[in-house]
Parts: sequence; C-alpha cells; structure tokens
Amino acid sequence: MDDGTSNGLEELAGLARTWLGLSSSVPGRHTAAVVADRFDRMTWRDTYEQSAALRELAGELDACHDHATDLLTDVFLAAYKAGPRLREPAEMEASRLVNHQVVTSLVESPAFTELHRETAGDPYAAAMAVLAQAAALRGLLERTREARDRAGQAERGRQAADDAASAVAEALRQAAEEAGQDGTVPAPAADAVRQAVETAEAAEATARRAARDAAQALGAAAPGVRAGARNAAAKAAEAVRRESALMRAWGVGPGELERMPFDRRARLAERLRTGRFAEWAELIGRFRQMARGERARKVENATGELVGVTLGNDLSRVIPAELANLGLPELRAVFAVRYAAGELMLYDSQGEQSTGQGAIIACVDTSHSMYEAGPGGITREAWAKGCALALLDQAREAGRDFVGILFSAPGRIQVFRFPAGRSAGTDRVLDFAETFLGGGTSYQTPLSAAGELLEEEFDDTSRGRGDIVMITDDDCGVTEEWMRGWNEAKRRLGFRVFGVVVGAPRVGEAGSVLEALCDNLRSVEDLTDVHAAADLFRVI
Repeated sequence: MDDGTSNGLEELAGLARTWLGLSSSVPGRHTAAVVADRFDRMTWRDTYEQSAALRELAGELDACHDHATDLLTDVFLAAYKAGPRLREPAEMEASRLVNHQVVTSLVESPAFTELHRETAGDPYAAAMAVLAQAAALRGLLERTREARDRAGQAERGRQAADDAASAVAEALRQAAEEAGQDGTVPAPAADAVRQAVETAEAAEATARRAARDAAQALGAAAPGVRAGARNAAAKAAEAVRRESALMRAWGVGPGELERMPFDRRARLAERLRTGRFAEWAELIGRFRQMARGERARKVENATGELVGVTLGNDLSRVIPAELANLGLPELRAVFAVRYAAGELMLYDSQGEQSTGQGAIIACVDTSHSMYEAGPGGITREAWAKGCALALLDQAREAGRDFVGILFSAPGRIQVFRFPAGRSAGTDRVLDFAETFLGGGTSYQTPLSAAGELLEEEFDDTSRGRGDIVMITDDDCGVTEEWMRGWNEAKRRLGFRVFGVVVGAPRVGEAGSVLEALCDNLRSVEDLTDVHAAADLFRVI
C-alpha cells in the first residue's frame, strides 16, 4: 500500500544520518577520576590484597552504595601518586561523577598538601589515609545518595541512547541489503529505519533530561561535598602525621619503613599506638632530638663543655685569633714568647671527661615507685626510658654496644643487648621500653651485671672505658666487700658511672650511696625537661 511516504534508500540514510556511528564515535568514558598507569593500579591491587581493613571498608560501603570501591581507589591513588592528575568531568561515566566531585574536593582542600607530603610514593601511608577518611567518606556517600541515584539514571539513559543509535545504524544496514537496484527499500525495512530513528530521538531526549537532573543534583550536593572533603583530608593528615611522629619518636626511619612488609608495618603501627608508652611518644621524640643536638655540640679534642677563654699553652685549644698570628712573620716571635710564658688564649672547658670507647650501659630502675607521675603527668619511668632510648641512639651513632638493664629488687633484672653494627630491631626496642619488673630497689644486682658485661667486652675486644648510666628514684645500701670489688673493677676497666636521680632529690644528696658510686651525678625534678641530662650526651 502506498501511503505517500518515500522508501528511497538515500532519503532513509538522510533521516538516519544524525544517529549513524554516534555510539561508536563517542570515546569510552572512564570509571576512575585519577589518571593512573598499570603500575599504579598494580600498587593499589597489592595494597588492597594486603590490607584486611581496606577490604572490610570496601565491602561495607559497596553493600550500601554503588561504585564505592572505585571511590576508595581514587582516594588511594590521589594520596599515593607524586603528582595526581584528575580527568575532566566530560571524560567520566555519569555514574562516577559524584566520585569525581569528591576526589576533586579532596585534592583541592587545604589539608591535602600536608597529607600528600606524607603519603606520596608510600602505599602503606596512602592506605592509612583512606582508612582515616572512612567515617567522612561514609557521610559523603550518604549525603550524595540522591545525586548518585540521578547520576546512575543519567548513565542508564545515556547507555539506552547509545544502544538506540546503534539500532538505527543496524536498521539502515538491513534496509541497504534489501534495497533494489533503483534504491527502493521494501516498506517493512523502511518502516524499521523510521521506528529506530523515533526510538533514538526519544532515548536521546530522555538521556538529556536525566543528565540535566543529574547535573542539578550534583550542583546541589557540591557545597556539602567540599565541606566533607575538607574534613576528611584534615582528619587523614592528622592521622598520618601522628603515626609518622610515632615512628620517628621510636627511631624508625623512612628507609626502614620502605623495606618493611605491609602487614609487619601495620602491626608495628598498632603496637606503637596502643602500647604502654604510646602517650609518651612526644617525650621520647624530644629526648632523641635533644641528644642529636648535644652530639652536634661536641668539640673534638676538648676535655669538657666550653665555658669561655683562659690562658695557657695547650695548642689543641688555641683560639683562631691566636693561630692567625702565625700567619704574620712579624708576629711569630710574639706567639713564641706567649707560648713559652703560657699566656696564649685558649678555649676554657669545665669538668667533662673525654668520650668513652666501650659499651654504654643504661641501668633503669623499674621498682614500683617509678610509676609515680611528676609535672605534666609524666611518670618517672617514662622519663628514665626516654633517656635510655636516647642513650641507645648515642651508642649507635658512636659505633658502641648498648645494653639496657632493667632492675628492681635484689636478683631481679632483665638485660637487653644491642650490639653495634646490627639493627636494633624496633620490636626489641619496644620490649625494652615497655618491660616493667616492679618490686623494690637494689643497686648491687644491676651494677654487678653491668661490670661483668664490661669485663666480658674487655676480654673479647680489649675495649675499655665503658659508660654506665644509673637512673633511679630510690636509695639502698651496698656491702663493703661489694664496694671494694666495684672500685677494683672500675680501676681495671676504666669505666665511668653517671647517676641520674628522677623525682627524688634526697637520693642524690651529699654522702648518699649513689654519690659514692657515681663519678657524675645529677638530679631531675621537672620530668617535662629533657635538657636536664643534656650534658650526658656531650661526654658519653
């Protein structure tokens, strides 16, 4: 039947031209907001497989929200990549536009720069940043639920429009196959082309409406997303900064962390966060920083702390202004006369002996009274352990053995040996710091053990001049026989004994047993002050 409609192939092609090749001409849209290569994606997959916490978070969020794992991937890669680059919104699948908005807001937030300094190139730190933002991401996903639903509808609408455009191309191909030599197309085939075009027009209109609705919903959600992203980035930066400070406080360097397997690093971080000394990490860090500073102040060939200028003829301590006279022929005779008369200007120092060569041994009192807190809520034990850990650093810097002896009542000690040239082992250091024996106080037990260790070292290596640091808050007696043996060991091995009294000044008073035992004794009352023992790190 002729209804007046032309069935010419050329006319049908003109009708369908708008839709021909439309779906194939549109480049594939992306599901990831952060541009990443295959190595970045491999890093994410490896980290995801190693982190049970990441997998649990992804499972929880995916159960309630579409494409949540894609969001976690983007957040991870933004933190991990040295220079994260985001795709343009037009390159994204509509269903991932909310993810794009969240990640863009995160990257543009003020706290992200600080966060990125800690996480760039470090998969573990980047994973921790994701986990630290978990609560904020949950909130963002919930607040953007309508926008995500609209975006999903827009994605489905766009897919339907693409499918309809493909159907037009297929209907026209069928029409071309059935067309006669004069280009006339059978009515059923021509009708199929027209029906496909009408369907494509309707699908396109629906897709545009859905895209418009999605854009409006996304715009409405934008202020909340930006605020939530700022909050998330700030929390993540604080969490990562806190963990980095913990690692530094306990002497775990970036190089060691890079070599550490993911699961071991996670266990270590958990132990540092929850262990007995987690709250004293800042104190321990200040001790170690102070010790580094005091080491830098050491003056080679000087016998003590510089306190001014004096006169003499010790050429090892002549000040530069005097040495400059040797450069002037007319003043060399004057220099010689002053040298002979002992009137050269010299650096003056006070009372400190030269650095030892043998082991550094820290004897730390762990009797019940060491639990007592001083100013700032810092316990005597925390101050003592912080000082001991700084002495461990001191020994390692000087290539000397370190031994930590924890003591309390007679016969009760625990010895931790850290030989020079070997890794201290963070777990071993933590064991030393966290061990507490309880009970009373005995000087003889730990000091005898320290003397035996120094004698063993002398016999094995001929190294003498070790250093013993006795840190305690209690006094106790020693027998005369023991004291005679102790003095003989000191004379033979040439070791020094430094005493530090924490929180109990009476223990170090003149005439006390501790004073008789120590060559150098100081008392610390303000337990917030790490500089009270600063001179130790210039002479040990």
